[in-house]
Amino acid sequence: MDETGRTNGANGDGQDDVFGEAPFLDEELDHDRLEEELREATAVLDPVPAELRRLAIEAYALHDLDARIAELTFDSLVDAIPVRGAVDVPRMLTFHSGELTVDVEVTGEGLLGQLLPPRPAAIEVLHGPRATAVLTADDMGRFSCDAPPTGPFALRLRTGGEVVVTEWLRA
Repeated sequence: MDETGRTNGANGDGQDDVFGEAPFLDEELDHDRLEEELREATAVLDPVPAELRRLAIEAYALHDLDARIAELTFDSLVDAIPVRGAVDVPRMLTFHSGELTVDVEVTGEGLLGQLLPPRPAAIEVLHGPRATAVLTADDMGRFSCDAPPTGPFALRLRTGGEVVVTEWLRA
């Protein structure tokens, strides 16, 4: 402020001395509208590549960073001895995480599984960043899904206060 009581750069009529315009007041700025306009301009001038967007969405699926990973210890496609003449043989998978074992049978009709030792759990079948099926394991640890997994999939198990995620596999 100067000796006349005016702010520096402003004259008595509310105009800026330098440019002859009204001084800028932050209260006049609509922050939400400005953010929207900047997002629109960025989307047109520098769009996010589709591959980067896909990777970001898939990375979000890892938001359970405190989850334990259940390692694949048996896969019938790799570890089993093929039987001559057998067709439509179910794929058998076994995952281990600490004391928990997850046995899964994948067929063209869906999947069937069991937790050992038996315990109730909420199970999500993951395809990309989202769960496509939410299952419940009963007191014997058994669960099933009528839709067969397609493409890469994993299972996220929530039992008690524990979260376990299986390795990702291609169906």
